Amino acid sequence: MKPMVMLKKIGKFLADLFVTLLLWIYYIPGFLLFFSPFYLFVLIFSRNREAAFQRLNSLFYRSFFGLVRLILPHVRFEISPDVSAIRSSVILCNHLSYLDPILLISLFPAQKTIVKSDIFHIPIFGGLLRQSGYLPSLTEESNIAQVTQQVQGMKEYLAAGGNLFVFPEGTRSRDGRIGPFNKGAFRIARICQAPVCVLSIRNTHRLFPPGRFLFNTTESFTIFVKQAGRLEPDYENPSFSLTALMEKVRTLMENVNGEV
Repeated sequence: MKPMVMLKKIGKFLADLFVTLLLWIYYIPGFLLFFSPFYLFVLIFSRNREAAFQRLNSLFYRSFFGLVRLILPHVRFEISPDVSAIRSSVILCNHLSYLDPILLISLFPAQKTIVKSDIFHIPIFGGLLRQSGYLPSLTEESNIAQVTQQVQGMKEYLAAGGNLFVFPEGTRSRDGRIGPFNKGAFRIARICQAPVCVLSIRNTHRLFPPGRFLFNTTESFTIFVKQAGRLEPDYENPSFSLTALMEKVRTLMENVNGEV
């Protein structure tokens, strides 16, 4: 390997490592030092812990992406104004990176999502998820009663302006193509008689690629979040089909992902 090529690779590795460590230091020790006192105050004194925790979650992740913008000015973010304005909806989005859920949390002050059940067992973090009203995925029998109770209250939550966002593929795409959908979020939308907003995220996997610990810090690109469409199904219509709704959502995602 030529010396210049080797030096470039070493330089990129050191840059990626430095930024990654800086972001992780902010994400964990920074959270414990600067944000945890606010969560503790809310836990003790707030009359509506769930709403307060959600607002704090959104504020923390907005500050995280503010730091990303500060130290990586060549990575740009383009968030469509109509995305941040979404309220009272079930939001369905494609999934490319671990950054996707925290990016969506940063955009909505009132937000819930479905989280893998085993993450609820992580000390402190699992408690934060519970206090925020997030739903565990149905992979354990012990979760069924909890999820049923939360879904029953979801209609009121959505009517009050909150959003439920879900990645219907259930896992990150490794090639950018839309994978098979799980039906859970669509069933919740039907139970709650809620509109469905379809979002498209692009290029988060270029900043934090799947299967890699380090952030990619030396490339220039734009991370996009845009609304691919909004659906207001007639759930009471005898011809309503959950499968047809899923196909409409897939078509919207694929069409906007195919745009140049």
